[in-house]
Amino acid sequence: MSEVEVKKIIKALNASDGAGVKLKRSIGTPEADYIDPFLMLDEFGSENKDDYIAGFPPHPHRGIETVTYMLHGQFEHEDSIGSKGKMKPGDVQWMKTGRGIIHSEMPAMAGGKLLGFQLWINMPAKFKKNKPEYFYIKGNELGIHKDDDKIVKVIAGQFEKAKGPQTNHNVEPIYFHIVLNEDKKFECEVPESHNSFIYLLDGELNIGNKNHNKTDNSNLILLERGNKLVVKANKKSEFLFIAGRPIGESIARGGPFVMNTKAEILEAIQDYNNGKFAKY
Repeated sequence: MSEVEVKKIIKALNASDGAGVKLKRSIGTPEADYIDPFLMLDEFGSENKDDYIAGFPPHPHRGIETVTYMLHGQFEHEDSIGSKGKMKPGDVQWMKTGRGIIHSEMPAMAGGKLLGFQLWINMPAKFKKNKPEYFYIKGNELGIHKDDDKIVKVIAGQFEKAKGPQTNHNVEPIYFHIVLNEDKKFECEVPESHNSFIYLLDGELNIGNKNHNKTDNSNLILLERGNKLVVKANKKSEFLFIAGRPIGESIARGGPFVMNTKAEILEAIQDYNNGKFAKY
């Protein structure tokens, strides 16, 4: 088996989105613009309510999937296809926007700690005009593996006997949330066809056999292709491991819209401005 090695370590950039929510962006930046099929990764959170209380008022999307994973705090979701839900710690919201959806994500809390992630996954051209779909996954529906060395929560894919609830997906995603104790190892097999990365929330890791720069909190660790991932924690660490099969198509971006051509982006903007967006 070929071991997965580190390609590049990138520090997440401070940014803001929505109505001024402070966040750290690691994919969708100059250093990591697009890791096919992943378009964006944000870590959002703060213990100061002023950093998040304005939330993400109603806004449109087309051509992507958004995966929101909540670790602390609560957010309320509402969208144009009638879906509503209050996200609690450990919950996941997986939204396939297809040909168009308008949604809002607003804090359901007046104060306290907020922490979560939002991942954008590209959709193949043949699915970009599909009807939108919304999946709400409660924390107790995730696959969970626990042993003396680690805890692995599985949103998509499989680790040991723990299976994630998101299955039969076009990019065959793997999405693990891992807490690894000091001096312990996490090992898993990875399809060699997949692009993959680790997002280190807290701690310090050694990955693979080759020497690499020191990792730090809020680091995006881009990985080389391989079929076996071996991660050792130099101290107790918490991180995401995410992988997916590349789509290999051209992309065109326009804010919340990601299509294959500029003409399709202009069409999305016109549909939104003309009131035809998200009408079925």
